[in-house]
Amino acid sequence: MATVLSRRALNRATLARQFLLERVDLPIVELVTRLGGLQAQTTHTWYVALQNRLRSPDPHEMGRLLTEGALVRMSLMRSTLHLVTPQEARWLRGTTGEVMARDLENSSHGKATAGLDRSAVLDMARKILEEEPLTPKLLGERLAERWPGVPGPHLSYVVRCLLPVVQVPPRGVWGASGPPALAPADTWTGLPMDAEPDRERLVLRYLAAYGPASVQDIQAWSGSTRLKSVVEGLRDRLVSFHTEQDERPEGGRRPARPVELFDLPHAPRPGSDLYPDLHADTPAPVRFLYDFDNILRAHADRTRVISDEARRRIAVRNGMPPSTVLLDGSVAATWKVNHIRPTRSSTHTPSLEVAPFRTLTGSETEEIVEEGRRLLGFLSPGQGGREVRIHDPA
Repeated sequence: MATVLSRRALNRATLARQFLLERVDLPIVELVTRLGGLQAQTTHTWYVALQNRLRSPDPHEMGRLLTEGALVRMSLMRSTLHLVTPQEARWLRGTTGEVMARDLENSSHGKATAGLDRSAVLDMARKILEEEPLTPKLLGERLAERWPGVPGPHLSYVVRCLLPVVQVPPRGVWGASGPPALAPADTWTGLPMDAEPDRERLVLRYLAAYGPASVQDIQAWSGSTRLKSVVEGLRDRLVSFHTEQDERPEGGRRPARPVELFDLPHAPRPGSDLYPDLHADTPAPVRFLYDFDNILRAHADRTRVISDEARRRIAVRNGMPPSTVLLDGSVAATWKVNHIRPTRSSTHTPSLEVAPFRTLTGSETEEIVEEGRRLLGFLSPGQGGREVRIHDPA
């Protein structure tokens, strides 16, 4: 009978793999690779992932790597922008191509272009973008000259989903700004983007960064479907567990059955002889997560890091969730940076606003203030005061 893993054990296993139990000294490129990429659809908030995980984070170094092409931002898992290395981009783009194509078909853009020769659209888009990177708006306008009956946004979305493209700097570079200009991924990176799909590699890479996990978890992170057969084909190379029996009744139905979880044999996990210092009760420090941090979007069942109640608290309709705070490994507050208006006796300095979901203990308050000041020092170095304001729980 498979070993049962508690939610707390799953929490600590995932935090360990995401370097949220202890900061590390790793090259940025290696960190990004081991995290399975960073969701990077915003221009800069994802830099906070460095501050969370590295002992000496340097956002300018990250920006330099992006400018020089050692890292790229392109749509991959779940058809969302991720920060990855060019080498990872090649096989990931080939593997998530089905996700991108499904995104197009399920959108109004797909319906509007269903009768077009999309191959011709992609050929022309490639020629245009090889001349110079363009924003989706400008690219759409150029393409609409050839297909005047189709609005430009529909045409540019075809390109976004079916032609491997990257968002080029200065977009996303720390301390810089620029339009979301696109370029063909192969010409930008110098690597061909025609790699065959490698769904086994996708599963293994995911488990290394987020396991133990179910098939549904892997599919939720990647956006891919029909991965059960892939996992079954890897079963001899994996170990399996079960979740706890869920004793919470749902609409009078009987309790949910335990879910089978899969993992790499030698991955960090409470109960593993290879990691004797990792336990379900291993202390988890306060961490300030950015709005789209990986750990909050990597599982179908997210209760290992955020309760159903907390998830309802941060639910938004505009698709832009608040940034959150981990307390004892779980989401227990939101945070945002405000700027104090300068007066005759003060300068323009930032402050950090924290809204907890419950009453905090004295030690929790102290740890939040300390970690918050560290975050402010990262976001606004050399700007003097680092005030952390903790509001009363709602």
